[in-house]
Amino acid sequence: MKYRNEPIYTGAIAVGRAFFGALRLKPTVIGAEHLPDEGGAVIAMTHFGYMEFALVEWVTWLHNRRRIRFMAKKPVFDKKPIGALMRNMKHISVDMKAGAGAYAAAITALQAGELIGVFPEAGVSASFTIRELKTGAARLAAEAGVPLIPIAIWGGQRLLTKGHKTTMRDRIGAPIVIVVGEPIAVAAADDPTEATARLKAEMEALLVTAQQSFPLDGAGQWWQPRHLGGTALTPEQSAAAEVERLKRRAAAAR
Repeated sequence: MKYRNEPIYTGAIAVGRAFFGALRLKPTVIGAEHLPDEGGAVIAMTHFGYMEFALVEWVTWLHNRRRIRFMAKKPVFDKKPIGALMRNMKHISVDMKAGAGAYAAAITALQAGELIGVFPEAGVSASFTIRELKTGAARLAAEAGVPLIPIAIWGGQRLLTKGHKTTMRDRIGAPIVIVVGEPIAVAAADDPTEATARLKAEMEALLVTAQQSFPLDGAGQWWQPRHLGGTALTPEQSAAAEVERLKRRAAAAR
């Protein structure tokens, strides 16, 4: 596949690199060789903060100069001028009430040889554990005939996340560990639920590797999950908080 020049996306990457450089981030990447140099693939990422998409694009660009087209919620595209920039960079708007158009656009892009970035949890996990995954990533890979590339990102929640005001102390020089797993093949005949279970198991294993490779002790820290000695919300508390948040949003929309 021949990649054409995309000044806006290239400019966005340059801005991101300058920003991460100013923060003196220290990324460790394990398994970068699993990022495909050509052809379509679904990039399935953990979601503990709001900067993971930029971190994964950053390391992908450094590895093989490829651009990832991310699937993002429609409200992001409705904002000016962000929406125009997102569309120019060929990211895909997802209307949560009518997702068929986004799904079709993603299939077309994958079959054209693009990398499509998705967060299968469909939202940030405030417990910093992997929630149940939606089947969309597996279904995209199966229908487009491309592999699933699982990725775990650890440390990105210290930059910006949900429900916690991060400080510059958290951000400056923050270590980030990104672990890229081996491609997962999903055949058209595979059951999407079973394929999604395989994806989740692999992402959980990659996350363990990332956490074991992390250079900071998370005991007693807000960014560390409870089962590892941190003070983050439990998965049950996180789920309850999300239910309340959705209730407040629905009430505000009336």
